[in-house]
Amino acid sequence: MGIIEMAAIVAAIALVAVTGYAIPVLVELKRTMSELRQASTRTEAEIKKAVQDLLDTFAELKTFTIEATERLEEVKPFTQAVSETGRHVRSINSVLGTVTSVVAGSSMWMTGAKVAGRFIFDRFSKKGGKKNVS
Repeated sequence: MGIIEMAAIVAAIALVAVTGYAIPVLVELKRTMSELRQASTRTEAEIKKAVQDLLDTFAELKTFTIEATERLEEVKPFTQAVSETGRHVRSINSVLGTVTSVVAGSSMWMTGAKVAGRFIFDRFSKKGGKKNVS
């Protein structure tokens, strides 16, 4: 037996050993790839469903936004009327404040005039209009 035959036998034994170890690895790799393909298919289906749900949600949101904008246009005159009413109420309060101060001032003048009139009337009625000089 020569060196070439010996090398061929060693190479054949090595090839059988590598094949013996490679077969289970290749079987496991095949199973892994199959499971990966199934997971990929499930994930793709779920992503498609999620994207469709998202598109539906965006469509509903768009509809809601359009309706809200329309309602806002309906509410706008009401809020303007409330604002105008507030301005009128402030004007009325201002006028009432002015009238109250005038009435309060005239009331003091009227009270003062009444007191002065009674004093003068009492003075003239009791003493006949003459001053008592002592």
